[in-house]
Amino acid sequence: MPIILFDGVCNFCNRTVNIILKYDQDAHFQFAPSQSTAGINILHQFKLDQKASASVILIDNDKVYTKTDAVIQIAMHLKGWPRLFMGLKFIPKFIRDFGYDLVAKNRYTLFGKRETCRIPDESTRHRFLA
Repeated sequence: MPIILFDGVCNFCNRTVNIILKYDQDAHFQFAPSQSTAGINILHQFKLDQKASASVILIDNDKVYTKTDAVIQIAMHLKGWPRLFMGLKFIPKFIRDFGYDLVAKNRYTLFGKRETCRIPDESTRHRFLA
């Protein structure tokens, strides 16, 4: 099952996870905060720098997708309006990743930060790696 690593203390990232949970009607993805034990182990397993955790990371069939490549791959498996993000593939990667990096760099200032990582509720706990 594909795994999405996300910044567990980032409010924007957590809102994005909520959207994915809502529109991933086939329960295609599992999730792990990059700061969690599971997230850190996955980063090490795929030899990803801890700084990579500033990006959404999708691990699918041992292939690693980051930034907008991850967004596009995730959108392919969602229903509803989030599928529109597949359209990013028509924008040159250096342009779309520049925009992604701009938001990622300022995500705490723009959207805030939690004190601790997200704790999933009972209905979604099975989708999160510990």
